[in-house]
Amino acid sequence: MAALNIRQLLEHWERNGKLLRIRREVDPRFELGAVVKAVKGAQPILFEKIKGYNVHMTVGLGGSKALMAESMDMQPGDMLPRLIEALVHPLATRKVEHASVHDNVITGLLNLKDYFPVCTYHALDSGAYYVSGVMVVKGRDGHTRYTSIRRMQLLDGNRTSILISSPELFQQYKEFEERDEPLEVAFMFGIVPAVVLASQVSTHLFHVDKLDVASALLGEALAVVPCKSVNLEVLAEAEVVFEGRILPGIRVPEGPFGELGGYYGPRSEQPVVEFSAVTYRNHPIWQTILPASYEEKLPMAIAREVALISSIRQVVPTVQDVHITMGGVGRYHAVVRIRKVSEGDGKTTLLAAFAGDKDLKHVVVVDEDVDLLNPLDVEWAIATRVQADLDLFIVPGAKGSPLEPSHNLRGVTAKMGIDATYPLSQAEHYLRTHIPGQDEIELANYL
Repeated sequence: MAALNIRQLLEHWERNGKLLRIRREVDPRFELGAVVKAVKGAQPILFEKIKGYNVHMTVGLGGSKALMAESMDMQPGDMLPRLIEALVHPLATRKVEHASVHDNVITGLLNLKDYFPVCTYHALDSGAYYVSGVMVVKGRDGHTRYTSIRRMQLLDGNRTSILISSPELFQQYKEFEERDEPLEVAFMFGIVPAVVLASQVSTHLFHVDKLDVASALLGEALAVVPCKSVNLEVLAEAEVVFEGRILPGIRVPEGPFGELGGYYGPRSEQPVVEFSAVTYRNHPIWQTILPASYEEKLPMAIAREVALISSIRQVVPTVQDVHITMGGVGRYHAVVRIRKVSEGDGKTTLLAAFAGDKDLKHVVVVDEDVDLLNPLDVEWAIATRVQADLDLFIVPGAKGSPLEPSHNLRGVTAKMGIDATYPLSQAEHYLRTHIPGQDEIELANYL
C-alpha cells in the first residue's frame, strides 16, 4: 500500500533498514547539508537533533528511483506510465474540515525562524533558505490547484523573498500586481514523494490540478483542508504549512544561491512573500531537500520524461523508453531507446527530442538491445555503433536553459545529437554476444 504521509513512509523504511538515523546534533548552517551530500541526497535520513530547535528533520525521501517507486507502491519501471495515466485520469481530492496539520495554528505577528530550522547550504549563498516547500496556488479559473517548489530566502520576521521561475506563474503574479493585489499562496512541508513528483509536471503542457495527479499516483483520494488565513486548500496530512501572500510592487535582492547545475546563480531582484499563518502537527517532522542533490533532480527528470516520450512518439511510434540522466543534472542529457524499423528513425528521434524540450543539450538514441539506464551500456553503444561523421550532428545557436552557465555566455546553446543505432542492413554484424544460461547464474551456488 502506498504511504499517504511521511510518518508512514519513514516507519516503513525504518522497518526495512533503509532509513538512516542521525542522532548527533547537527548545525543547519552548512553541517546538515554536508551530511546529506555524503549520500548525494539519495538515501532517506532522519535528523534527531538540530542545533537551536526541538524538532526532527528529514531529507532524501525522493532521491532514489527505487525508493520513490516504493513510496507509491509500484516498480521503478512503472513510474513513467503511471504518471502518464495520472495526467490523463487524475483522481479528485476529498475535502475535510479538520486535520492534523491544524493541531497547532499560529497567526498574528510571526517570526518564522523561531519555529523551524532554515538552512544555509553553500559557502557563497546569500542567506538561509527554505527550499522544500510545495507551493499551492489557484489558477486563473479560481479552482485548479497548481503546485511547484520555489526557493525562499529568509528575510526578517514573517517575510521571505521568492524566486518565481515559471513563466505561467510569474505572468499570473504580474496580473495581480497590476491590480495592486497580493497573490495568495501556501507552502506544504513534510509531504510524500508523489506530491513532489506531481508538482514538477509542466503546467503549460498539461494544465491539470496537481494535487489530483498526486492522488492518482497514490491510488487514493488525498484529504485536503481549508487554510486558516488564505482561500486555499492544503494536504490534511502535511506536517507543516506556511500561509501567506506574494506582495505586489516590492522587490528585494536575492542570491547568489547554489543551484541545480552545481554553480551559483546570480544576484537579482525578486518578489516578497508575507506570511500570515503557520500551522503544524503535534511533534512535527520538518523537511528539506539538498539543492542539486538527487532528491531535487530526480522528480523533475521523471516529469520531463513524460513530455519527452510524448513528443517523440508523435513521429517515432516505436519509441520504447526515455531516460533523463542525473549526470546531466536531471535536465540537459537524455538517452532514448527505440525499436528501429527504418533508416532515419534515429535522427528523427533526436530532432523530436530537441523540439520537445528546449533545455536538452545532448541526446543519445540507442537500439532496443541497450540498457538505457546503464551508462556503461550506453557508452558501449556509442563506442561500437557511432561514426562521428555520419551519426553525430550539432545544431548551433538554439534556445537553452538559463540555469546553465555556458548557455548564459551567449544566450543560446548548441545541441548535439548522437545516433547510436546500427544500420538495419548490417544487423548481422551487430549481434551481441551471449552465453546461454548467463542470466540465471547465481554465483553463490558455485562457491
